[in-house]
Formats: sequence, C-alpha cells, structure tokens
Amino acid sequence: MDVNAASASSSSSSSSSCTTPETEDPQFDDGHHERAPLLLPTKIMDAADEKGERPDLSEDTAHQISVDPWYQVGFVLITGVNSAYVLGYSGSVMVPLGWIAGTCGLLLAAAISMYANALLARLHEVGGKRHIRYRDLAGHIYGRKIYGLTWALQYVNLFMINTGFIILAGQALKATYALFRDDGALKLPYCIAISGFVCALFAFGIPYLSALRVWLGFSTLFSLIYIVIAFVLSLRDGMAAPARDYSIPGSHGIRVFTTIGAVADLVFAYNTGMLPEIQATIRPPVVKNMEKALWFQFTVGSLPLYAVTFMGYWAYGSSTSSYLLNNVKGPVWIKATANMSAFLQTVIALHIFASPMYEFLDTKYGSGHGGPFAFHNMVFRVLVRGGYLTVNTLVAAVLPFLGDFMSLTGALSTFPLTFVLANHMYLMVKGHKLSAIQKSWHWLNVIGFSGLAVAAAVAAIRLIMLDSSTYHFFADI
Repeated sequence: MDVNAASASSSSSSSSSCTTPETEDPQFDDGHHERAPLLLPTKIMDAADEKGERPDLSEDTAHQISVDPWYQVGFVLITGVNSAYVLGYSGSVMVPLGWIAGTCGLLLAAAISMYANALLARLHEVGGKRHIRYRDLAGHIYGRKIYGLTWALQYVNLFMINTGFIILAGQALKATYALFRDDGALKLPYCIAISGFVCALFAFGIPYLSALRVWLGFSTLFSLIYIVIAFVLSLRDGMAAPARDYSIPGSHGIRVFTTIGAVADLVFAYNTGMLPEIQATIRPPVVKNMEKALWFQFTVGSLPLYAVTFMGYWAYGSSTSSYLLNNVKGPVWIKATANMSAFLQTVIALHIFASPMYEFLDTKYGSGHGGPFAFHNMVFRVLVRGGYLTVNTLVAAVLPFLGDFMSLTGALSTFPLTFVLANHMYLMVKGHKLSAIQKSWHWLNVIGFSGLAVAAAVAAIRLIMLDSSTYHFFADI
C-alpha cells in the first residue's frame, strides 16, 4: 500500500468524526466512535522501503475473517483461559508463591495482561489496513527480519502449547483409566497416542477458527463440569481435613527458581500469543469489539480460574499436586466425569491454538477453490493437519515432561510476543503522540519484561537439567 496516499487520505478526512482528536488521550478511547486506522510515521516506513526490509504482506487467507460477533471471540479467549491447565495452577502458582504473593500475582498478571492485549488490539489496523497475523503486524512496523523472528517465536510457542495439550489430554485419559483399574496396562504414551488421534479427527471436521461456534458452547460446558467438580470436592475435603501447611517448600535457592517459574505460569495463564489471528475473525469495528471480548475474558471469564485455583490451594495447602483432580476424593463416577470433561475440552482448546498453523498451511498449500468440505479440501486437511498433529503427538509421547520445555519456550516467546513487542510496537506507532511519562511507562514494560524473560529462561533450563536425570523418553509418569 502507498503510505503517502494513505496519509493523504487520512488527512483529507481529519475533520470526520471517525478520527481521534489530538486532544484526546492517545492511549485510550471512550469507545463511542470507531477509530481511524493508525498510520506509522512516514519517515520510518520510507526508510524501511528504501532498504528493501519490508516483507510482502498479503491479506489473502483460506480461512474466514471479519464474521464473528464479539461474544464468540470472547468465548474463544475464555476457552483458552479455562482450559484444563487451570487444574494445575493451585500447585504451580499458589504453592511456590503462597497466599499473599499468589493472590496478588494472579490479579496483577490479569491487569497487566489485559493492558498488553488491549495495546495489541489497538494496533490491528496500522497503516490503513488490517493485519490478520502477528507476523504481518511486526513485519509492517519493523521489517523483514523481525517478521521472520516473530513468525518463528510464535509458531514454536504454539507448537509447544499444542504438544502440551496432547500431554494434558493423555494424562486425563490415564487418570480416568486408573479410577477403574490399577493394573497399569494403559500407559501414558498410549493415552497420548489416543489423544493425538482424537485431536486429528476434530481438526479434520473444523475447517477454521470461526467454524467452532457451537463447539465453544460445549467447551464452556466441559470447563464448568471439571471446574465445579474440582471446586466442590476440594471444598468437601478441606472442610473435613485438619489444619493445612501453607508454608512455601524448598530451600532459599530453590524458592528463587520456583518463584520465577510461577511468574512464568502467571503470564501463560491469561495469554494466547495469537491475539491478531483471533482478532482477524471479529466483525468491524474490530478494535471496539475486540476490547469488549477482552473485558469479557478478564472479568466474567476469569472467575472460574480464580475459584478453582484458590479452593484447591485452601483445601490441600503445600501438598497440592500439579493436577488438582489427583488430590480430590469422591465418587469414582464423578471424578471420571471430570477427567473426561478435561480431555474433551482439551481437544477443542488445542484446535484454537493450532489454527494459525492451519491457516498458514491452508492458505499456502491449499487448493484455494471449492467449499471447506469439498472432497479435495477434506483430503488435504487429513494429510496436512494429520501430519502436523502426528509430529505433535510423537514429541508429546517422547517427552511427556514437556512442561519444562514449555517454560523455556514461554520465556523466549510468550514474554516477548505479549509484553515486550506489544509495548514497543505501540511506541513505534504512537510514540509521537505520547507524553514523556507515557513513553517512560512503555519503556519500563519493555525492559522489565525482557529481564523477566531472561530470568524465566534460566529457571527453565535449570529445571530441564534436573528432570533430565529423572525421566526418560516415553516415560509413564
């Protein structure tokens, strides 16, 4: 797109009500009018053009965009927040941090994540057009090198999250089996293979993110089932149990690393690493509607997470496991229902986090004609998505202690994508309108979260080294 033409077009309509007056707060809008597309400073864009550093960005996609109401997108975000991972936060967040730091950390992480995601949402229309992929937005602002780096970081992050979901689904299946038989015949690698197969079947039938629709309702139902069961059984156990030990376990040195790991888990709990791809599906006005979806996620949508996390820690204290359903006591059929609900919800949640990869493969290598359920498109999905999930499943079975590696990739990708890049991109685009205090705030975020990313990476590497001597490939853990 010709930037000067875009700038001229923008200035010619400066008196229109859809533009944001200079006297308004450049960071926040009252939400009562649609924002004009944000334009990069011309000098920055021209310099990138002259060096040939700006990648060729395309808005072409094989998937549906601009069709979903804000509440459907909100449920997509809530599905990610309230995935079966919430059953582990009592052990992975509250145990290392304790009541005060854990509670404050969850609330503070929610506020900071909401802020960072809102910044990113407001950059969706930089340069006079929508950027439906994170890498496209980064490439438009920074150039080809950061385009490639962002792509690599995002896809490694999502690959690891998808692999983690398959491990989580396998653990839920194994836990269900163990409730009825204790012969150990159904080992974790077998359960992981079954989980990968079911995820592939689901991926074949759901062509794109917008097609989830009714499945988001099922996802919410499944989430409520295992969260309510875990909450009620934990409450019952806690009321019948003697006084619990809430002291933070480990020596001082160990606590330092577990605290850093818990902070990384706090960041993971609220963020997807693919907000532009999710925002691409929303109906115009895209910024206003995305902000509604984000508020939905961080208010009503986060309440189940808080409830089960706090209740699990209250009931079991420092002995809380990394999978809360392993702690609770109750009728076998109720615990089996919770585990199977966690399994089914994980299948749906994985599809959300795999959708950027599916979109790339469908757009790059798909036929580009015929409906999504045309025979040749179905065959393509079976081969390509089946191959992708086969690799995910194999990695999950070989490295069932992948949580350690996920902590490392989270440190190297989730922190940069969600916090560092979001704040720096906002400085690049809106810096000429920000006050010195506002600029200092954004730079504080960039530097602070860069430091946290390094610390979290060191803690994750240490954990990998410790666990590598304990576990083996295809371990039944």
